[in-house]
Amino acid sequence: MKKIFRAAALALGAALLIAAPAALAQDVVRLGNLKFAHYGAVWYMKEIAPKYNLKIDEKIFAKGLDIVPGIIAGEIDIAASALDAAVAGRAAGASVYVVAGFAKGGVRIVGRADLALKSVASLKGKKVGVPRGGAQELALLVELQKAGLTWSDKPGEKDVQIVYLAYADLNQALLGKNVDAICQSEPQATQAISKGFAAEIVKPYDTPMGEPVRALVMTSKMYVEKPDVAARVLKCFVDATKSFLANPALAEKYVRENMFKGQLTAEEYKDAMSNAAFTYDITVEHVQVTTDFMQKVGVGKMANPPVARDWVKLDFLQRAKKELGAK
Repeated sequence: MKKIFRAAALALGAALLIAAPAALAQDVVRLGNLKFAHYGAVWYMKEIAPKYNLKIDEKIFAKGLDIVPGIIAGEIDIAASALDAAVAGRAAGASVYVVAGFAKGGVRIVGRADLALKSVASLKGKKVGVPRGGAQELALLVELQKAGLTWSDKPGEKDVQIVYLAYADLNQALLGKNVDAICQSEPQATQAISKGFAAEIVKPYDTPMGEPVRALVMTSKMYVEKPDVAARVLKCFVDATKSFLANPALAEKYVRENMFKGQLTAEEYKDAMSNAAFTYDITVEHVQVTTDFMQKVGVGKMANPPVARDWVKLDFLQRAKKELGAK
């Protein structure tokens, strides 16, 4: 009898060992991300993902709009991007939901230091560089509209000539005096100022659109078909953000050393983050206002702009915040 029990126990143990790897297999979540200081908490998600039985497979893009084809092709599950890129992607057929906000601010209009440009109105007759399809473009155009200025990407046609450039080329174009001003993200705007070739004109938050909020978006496929994974993704996000908010030293160390590999000084980080903030939240109202302004100034050129209440889904976020005690 003892031999039978021993054999049964050994067989059960062997079965458990065989089953264990499958039971412990992490769910892979494919993340489209950007490299900006205020995206740090989203980057940090992959470091703590195993805690939630997840593996974050991260791919870095030049700008939010570049992630959209990957979402449409089924190659990306979640993405961190400017809200206007998410709106344009949804309008273009990307089946996504806004599930959280992860950063506020992070935009600055700066001019050549030798020109002493003091206001948006002083950009009349000037060339202004900006990336196409990012939070920077929308913020710039709304500011120009508020100042009563017209714009075009053709020289001499309007008050301001818009020069569309990649994020990585904006600072060099300003340094080389190929443009007179740029609307740039952080920490690149701060770096241009700290290196002495740029001066701040304005932080573009004084319009009815307010301070831009970056959006964490999730495919409807994950949200609907894998609710358990979706819930764990949001818990991971809330945990990462809560860690950065509670421990600014951790946030600075991770952004400077892991994201920017020591190429961002402590002073530049502090100045950049004085113009941005980590957050969890976004509202249906902010998404709708942003969409309306995109239509008004022609960003995204959407035939059928999405209605915010149809695709802003914050239930997993609210549950995760409650479970983790996040304010």
